[in-house]
Amino acid sequence: MTQPSRLSMLETMMLIRAHEERLAQNAGQTPGTCTAVGQEAAAVGAVTALQPRDRILTNHRSAGHLLARGADPGRLMAEVFGRADGYCKGKSGSLHVSAKELGVVLTSTIVGGELSLAPGVALAQKMGGAETEKGGITAVFFGDGAACEGIFHESINLAVTWQLPVLYICENNQWQAFVRRDETMPQEHIATWAKGYGLPAVSVDGNDVEAVHAATLAAAEHVRTTGTPYFLELVTYRTRGHYEPDTQGYVDPDELARWKARDPIAMQRERLMAAGVLAPGELAHIEQRVADTIDAAFTFAQNSPWPDARELTTDVYA
Repeated sequence: MTQPSRLSMLETMMLIRAHEERLAQNAGQTPGTCTAVGQEAAAVGAVTALQPRDRILTNHRSAGHLLARGADPGRLMAEVFGRADGYCKGKSGSLHVSAKELGVVLTSTIVGGELSLAPGVALAQKMGGAETEKGGITAVFFGDGAACEGIFHESINLAVTWQLPVLYICENNQWQAFVRRDETMPQEHIATWAKGYGLPAVSVDGNDVEAVHAATLAAAEHVRTTGTPYFLELVTYRTRGHYEPDTQGYVDPDELARWKARDPIAMQRERLMAAGVLAPGELAHIEQRVADTIDAAFTFAQNSPWPDARELTTDVYA
């Protein structure tokens, strides 16, 4: 599998940021979106370390994971707009996307919902699955809020007991909706809980895309070769509100400023410039390319038709 370049990871982070900021600017036209601005390094570093045969389950802050996986920005935006050309024909909005062609099983707005399904997906992989899926693992993304749910413990307990190929990836962004992480759990690192179940578990700087990528490669290789679970905690920060247009009146301004000073896109941009990998002229080209892509995606979404009323009863399996 071809690994992404340092420049391509930067561009993907910039694309994710631009996508979410455009949706935030047009919040009145779409259902309430849950952005993950500030968490781009976690999404890009982790997702680009996975293989096409791997399966992904994630949560309501999923745009970064989908775009890092190669989702078409226009189709993704059309889905948020509730239009027929979206990944789920406009039925999911931003919160319940499934993209089989990307190996994304689902995104779940139910806190911890993805954790409940991850062992089942991994069990199917362990039992054989399709030829194209052999050797694949299940990567499940969730936040620190989900780690307070009972399903977090049930999922890990089952994966460890049945020895399932699950890579647990916790994006610890310090906020559980409007509640600080330290108000609901006694320890700083959620990896501590995973270790209690016998999982190998590490905490990584989730704002350093290269550190995240390296850690995920190692973790995925462990799961792939042993067929057993692994826990990866990415310590990051959500610098926008829980949803649009949440104004974050509950956040300490000094804390927010400290994390914004560690913006993952700025960190990677400055690192590449210092290393001579990125020149100012090339950065300008990337910025223009990203802007053009998002403009085209927005136009595509706006011009996409509304779903036909007959679609209400299709794709229903129960």
